[in-house]
Amino acid sequence: MSRQQPSPVPAPDGADLRSDCSRCFGLCCVALPFAASADFAANKDASTPCGNLQADFRCGIHTQLRDRGYRGCTVFECFGAGQKVSQITFGGDDWRRHPGSARQMFAVFPVVRQLQELLHYLAEGLALPAARPVHPELRRAFDRTERLSLGSAEDITALDVPALRHEVNTLLLRVGELVRAGVPGRTRNHRGADLIGARLKGANLRGANLRGAYLIAADLSRADLRSADLIGADLRDADLAGADLTGAIFLTQSQLNAARGDAATRLPAGLDRPAHWTAAR
Repeated sequence: MSRQQPSPVPAPDGADLRSDCSRCFGLCCVALPFAASADFAANKDASTPCGNLQADFRCGIHTQLRDRGYRGCTVFECFGAGQKVSQITFGGDDWRRHPGSARQMFAVFPVVRQLQELLHYLAEGLALPAARPVHPELRRAFDRTERLSLGSAEDITALDVPALRHEVNTLLLRVGELVRAGVPGRTRNHRGADLIGARLKGANLRGANLRGAYLIAADLSRADLRSADLIGADLRDADLAGADLTGAIFLTQSQLNAARGDAATRLPAGLDRPAHWTAAR
């Protein structure tokens, strides 16, 4: 009997782990709440459609979101949860034509969004040669999380997501350690550090542990962030102009969208330069 080969792992920037609004029923615009703030121009309750959501589930001000006060929308990333819930969990039956399923659909979406985020990180770990010692464990965790994300609506809403996140995070911590071990010299540990507004221009943060660090409005211009672990780091309004993020791990498009950068900022493969970033300074 031939041994079954593992299924291909989606790349971190693969279509199934990135949002595809054309196949979604506008779930992030309905299921999630937001409050009037610097990120949102108005209040909206959970399970209530945003006033800008059109009949075709598209945003009526998509090209003007930042100018109209909805910067938070431009930062959000569902990692493909929207299309998975819309097209797979609920089989393409939208909440407008089938209002009886709306409450359940809106409850499932944020759970699947968390599962898709975990899949994104696990896929990235599987693509890193330095993490090869834990690839078998990452593969098992990826396959299990994928199966859970494809369960019934009832099974999904009953999941113990915090427990799953803890299990996956243990593996991701190991991935970070393996990657940073390959960086020459001593690396910095700023895990969970309060670096709000910190002046880190030109800082040597190569291989640094910045997991969960608060880097809001920090000056990271021209900083060396190669191979840094940025999982969960808060980069809102951080200045990344000219910074080198080559090989930085667990950095998401959402984090980049929340930051400020320019044409000279060097990004990891698979991530896009945000449209609102400036030209090189």
